[in-house]
Amino acid sequence: MSHFKRNLITTALPYANGPVHSGHLAGVYVPADIYVRYLRAKGEEVVFIGGSDEHGVPITIKAQKEGVTPQDIVDRYHELIKKSFQEFGISFDIYSRTSSKTHHELSSAFFKKLYDEGKFIEKTSMQFYDEKAGQFLADRYIIGKCPHCGNERAYGDQCEACGTSLNATDLINPVSAITGNTPQLKETKHWYLPLDRYEDWLKKWILEEHKEWKSNVYGQCKSWLDNGLQPRAVTRDLDWGVPVPVEGAEGKVLYVWFDAPIGYISATKDLTPDWEKYWKDKETRMIHFIGKDNIVFHCIIFPAMLKAEGSYILPDNVPANEFLNLEGDKISTSRNWAVWLHEYLRDFEGKQDVLRYVLTANAPETKDNDFTWKDFQTRNNSELVAIYGNFINRALVLTHKYFGGIVPERGELTAYDEEVLAEIPRIVERVEKNLDNFHFREALKECMGLARLGNKYLADTEPWKLAKTDMTRVATIMNIALQITANLAIAFEPFLPFSMEKLNKMLNVEPLGWSRLGATDLLEAGHQLGKSELLFEKIEDSVIEAQVQKLLDTKKANEEANYKAKPIRENIEFDDFTKLDIRVGTVLECTKVPKADKLLQFRIDDGLEKRTIVSGIAQHYTPEELVGKQVCFIANLAPRKLKGIVSEGMILSAENFDGKLSVITPEKEVKPGSEVK
Repeated sequence: MSHFKRNLITTALPYANGPVHSGHLAGVYVPADIYVRYLRAKGEEVVFIGGSDEHGVPITIKAQKEGVTPQDIVDRYHELIKKSFQEFGISFDIYSRTSSKTHHELSSAFFKKLYDEGKFIEKTSMQFYDEKAGQFLADRYIIGKCPHCGNERAYGDQCEACGTSLNATDLINPVSAITGNTPQLKETKHWYLPLDRYEDWLKKWILEEHKEWKSNVYGQCKSWLDNGLQPRAVTRDLDWGVPVPVEGAEGKVLYVWFDAPIGYISATKDLTPDWEKYWKDKETRMIHFIGKDNIVFHCIIFPAMLKAEGSYILPDNVPANEFLNLEGDKISTSRNWAVWLHEYLRDFEGKQDVLRYVLTANAPETKDNDFTWKDFQTRNNSELVAIYGNFINRALVLTHKYFGGIVPERGELTAYDEEVLAEIPRIVERVEKNLDNFHFREALKECMGLARLGNKYLADTEPWKLAKTDMTRVATIMNIALQITANLAIAFEPFLPFSMEKLNKMLNVEPLGWSRLGATDLLEAGHQLGKSELLFEKIEDSVIEAQVQKLLDTKKANEEANYKAKPIRENIEFDDFTKLDIRVGTVLECTKVPKADKLLQFRIDDGLEKRTIVSGIAQHYTPEELVGKQVCFIANLAPRKLKGIVSEGMILSAENFDGKLSVITPEKEVKPGSEVK
């Protein structure tokens, strides 16, 4: 790293058709922020670039559904995302957007340069066109029957019922999602970036010159390159995006995959007039923080674009993470299955660092990982409160108790003292090594190891017992404990910035600076400490239960929204139906059947006599709920024994989408024995 003068750090642009969730944070924004804060603490020159990706079809579809413009959609979510990041402590130097004037101008200029230099190829293809709407249809605007599972509402790019990737032409009976008309195939012309021309260069650049990249990144790139690269369209027929700046390209925009990464450049240009220094000077180190779904774009396609343009530097590293799941299920924005950042900030006010800690400790660095609310609670209570917070509290409270909050003089050191002091720089070395290699989970673990060291030191030396007989020894112990505390304030700043700001106030110091990390004289004897407070607080079961219930409610709502009735059974003859004698009866008695969890025993007035019916609805009703009710039942069903009880009929129930049964009852009270016709 020493040959670089400055650092350009970018983060994947969140798509502005919804809020940011925990998966985004774990995969991209928390690790990027940790790394940026680390570099800044070391005194390195850094620009940290973020922004919203605001073009593409999903935004136009959302706008159409809501009856608003695409600009309305992106304005709404851009502001929400930007505010959430600010509140969460993601320390961007600029958070920009791809609908900006700067971005449109720069993207157009980028395309035009490649176009003028003959770097694109032109190809015509057949694409669905809606005559009534007067426009070509993106794949998502075409709906039809899936050829694989028969789902009647499959999209032109994917069937969401069976998950199969599709081409629009695969659909049976395709229709336009805009007008409902049957679209026609029509010829259209587009420009393509011939990635195959850059294949040999990419193989050398990635596979030979960047073997240090993370294994998940390197492996995915190698797989793509081994399969061979194909030309990729850089334009599409759409009216939302950056217009294609060439004659005869009316109604066409730059494909979102092409214009979105240029958003990093346009954001930098909005940040500083010296933007070219960060993008065109080989003494700049560029690093992209992204999720695994963007590896190919940032390691193969965007570098090929930059190479084709010719004046830009290339990324030095792309430390992509894998996916974070939620409670054993894939995070899904469409199913609302996510921990939304703006909701977390509202539900857990002042606890930004808890989520930052948990997402880092559980980061999906090399494989997919799972976020659970129980783990969130455990890590807060057992690690942040019981280890880190406990040590800080004891060190400061005891110093206030015995020395009036003044750092005491260190006396003669024991062998154990020297052993503990020697361990501090060793831990620091491991922290730095892991941070330099983008192993943030391990770096955090080492930092927490420093807090464990402090706890063990106090537990082993027991200054509260020595205070009765040897205050000189207590002074030494507390001095060492406070030096560990000050080291913790430095080491944890990239990870827990809000808490470390609070800790620095408690220590009554300005940020001590990364260069001093590992030193054992950070707080001089005689220094007055500030007021001691608890850094972290326990999270109660009720708080976690509320979050779990919110997810369960979401799951139920999804099931309800996606419910489809079972197919109708084969036709029967009318005469067969008339054989069923369905009556209304009044429930006189209802009891649970012993040793049968599902069964209830009914005594029913059927208008002629009293009959017994056994029904498997005990998990849906208590007996008390049913006594006095009128129910519909099949009266002429042959009797059969259930748990030794002769059942004379069948009570009719409707099964809801969630498996719950509702007994069928007449709307108005009728005479027992009334026939259902």
